[in-house]
Amino acid sequence: MNFGNIDSDLRRKLKHIFVVIALLLPCTGVFAQYDKDVFFFRGRRALADGKYSQAIENFNVLSRIDTTDYWTFFYRGIAKYNLGDLRGAQKDFSTSVRLNPVFTSGYHYKAITESRFGNYDKALEDLQRAIDLRPGYIGLYFSRGVTYFLAQQFDKAVSDFDKYIRKEPKDPSAYLNRGASRLFLQDTTKALADYNKAIALDRFEPEGFIRRGRLYASQHKYADAISDMNMAISLDTTNTFAYFNRAIMYYEQSDYNAAMADLDRVLKDEPGNALTLYNRSLISAQVGNYADALDDMDRVININPGNVLAYYNRASFFVNMERWQDALEDYDKAIELYPDFAKAYMNRSYVESRLGLNKESKRDYDIARRKIDDYRDKTGSGEASFADTTKKYSSLLSLDADFAKKDFDDEMLQHRDVDIKLRPLFRFVLSDKRDNVQYALKNRYENPLIDKFLNGMAVPVVITNSDTVRISGTDKFMQAIYSGGGEKGVAEFQKALADVADKQFNSAQVHYDNAIDSDASDKYAKLYKVFYYMNRAVLRADMIDFISSIENNVQTLTMDDQGTTRARVKDQVSRSYDYSDAVEDMQKAVEIVGDVPYVYFNLANLQCLSSSYVDAIGNFTKAISLYPYMGDAYFNRGLVLIYLKDKEKGCIDLSHAGELGIEDAYGVIKKYCETNNGE
Repeated sequence: MNFGNIDSDLRRKLKHIFVVIALLLPCTGVFAQYDKDVFFFRGRRALADGKYSQAIENFNVLSRIDTTDYWTFFYRGIAKYNLGDLRGAQKDFSTSVRLNPVFTSGYHYKAITESRFGNYDKALEDLQRAIDLRPGYIGLYFSRGVTYFLAQQFDKAVSDFDKYIRKEPKDPSAYLNRGASRLFLQDTTKALADYNKAIALDRFEPEGFIRRGRLYASQHKYADAISDMNMAISLDTTNTFAYFNRAIMYYEQSDYNAAMADLDRVLKDEPGNALTLYNRSLISAQVGNYADALDDMDRVININPGNVLAYYNRASFFVNMERWQDALEDYDKAIELYPDFAKAYMNRSYVESRLGLNKESKRDYDIARRKIDDYRDKTGSGEASFADTTKKYSSLLSLDADFAKKDFDDEMLQHRDVDIKLRPLFRFVLSDKRDNVQYALKNRYENPLIDKFLNGMAVPVVITNSDTVRISGTDKFMQAIYSGGGEKGVAEFQKALADVADKQFNSAQVHYDNAIDSDASDKYAKLYKVFYYMNRAVLRADMIDFISSIENNVQTLTMDDQGTTRARVKDQVSRSYDYSDAVEDMQKAVEIVGDVPYVYFNLANLQCLSSSYVDAIGNFTKAISLYPYMGDAYFNRGLVLIYLKDKEKGCIDLSHAGELGIEDAYGVIKKYCETNNGE
């Protein structure tokens, strides 16, 4: 195990160190309007309290009241950053400096987001602008030092941390960062001195002990290394990264039981941590426990299906178990993912010989020798090296090892790029009270036809895609519905709503049918059929979803062809469901009235369920054009774009959704939109 390579850890830690949100920045100027003061105060207060979504809501209002206030966009950017919405934060910080070209803090935090994206040149340009504007602000040198570190300009990083330390000699994080930079410059003596200084300044911070312990481990001073990890764990018993490192140190001392205990401790809190599962699998195999080794490596592959070394190592387990066909399949996969992996060819050659595939065995052996010779010619190495000509070997091990995240599920999704959970369909439902559609700065029902339709109801009705609308019972509505008179279609529609509330779905569909088939007495009654089709489509989709939810909860377990005790879990039975009737209803609704955004939103959702993703994107876009404040449409379009590999546009949409109050967007952003650069 190599403790010298601490790049990934440092990137993760430095990310948290250098992004210090300064909420005490001065607020210049006096607002002329009282409302602005109120929203600004609420936004700042929510930001200070860590209520970032609430802060964004208030700054959204401000951004509409005054499009020229750079502080509004700056603070909203900070809120977005803390929610993991880096793209949204970057956009807001850029707006703040566009509105005020001499805004130092705007350049500072814009640089931080650029750094997170790996755009180090742009980040350094912004930091230089900030330093030129405010050379006495010492925090800028700290941030630039971190950026230089991430850009692997370690000598310049040391220089900036020197400047910072001269002004702030009691900041332990600066010594930790300078020590890390010096370590990459191979100056272990000065790095150790920096770590010692950081610990002396703050003996209650586990990070110093972790850093120093890893340095000791790289020098094979395992007793000192373990002592430091013990201290880190005593200071923070939940620090999984400390347990992980101590496990590796125990392993290096051949104390496998202790190593396994620490890895188990990590997985207790982070059951989906692939790097920990990977290492536990290797240790289990080393002590001859191949059943557990296979189980862990299976989970690694489920989490990271493109991981070459996972397939390679699982194949070796099968070889030791003499499961030759399984081993062959895994070597096939490893070579498919990494065609220059000479050792995989060599091992596959051996497996093929055991299966009697002599021709194939010789072919793979020759390929392996040729790749090894080519590698020696290019590198001048006389060692029995294996080819690594297309990529760095370290890149083979692409494991999710972010110890800062705690959102892993016990059972990870298998072989899916994105777990798309669309925001639900909009529908009309009964409500205990009428909805107040008069909102400041936004229109809930921007189409006047919707307002007229709802106002003409005998009972309170709202349009929503939330399941939080509850009614105390339908009895109180029935008399009003049946005695309300008025247009027949509207009456039948209200009866359908009552049936849906009572879960009488077949009866509800009959009433929707009657509403659609009713003779329209005036021009508005004809137009109202758009809503009848819309709700019937939703009902039809809901009935299909109910059936699919039952059938897809069944998993199939099968034994392998050798009759071993290990059963493989197959992917859930893939089955398509027919949403064509619902889609047809929604399309008819569009033909009746072409400017109701909820109809286009629903049509897009149904097209997603029917795998018509391109058409869905077009209709989500149409819904947004009709209703720019429809966060649900941005959210769903963003998910579809990510699913279709257009991550950049998808994440921008999710950022818009978050701005518009869809808090779920930030969870998706953290999971799929955060860059690996700088972590």
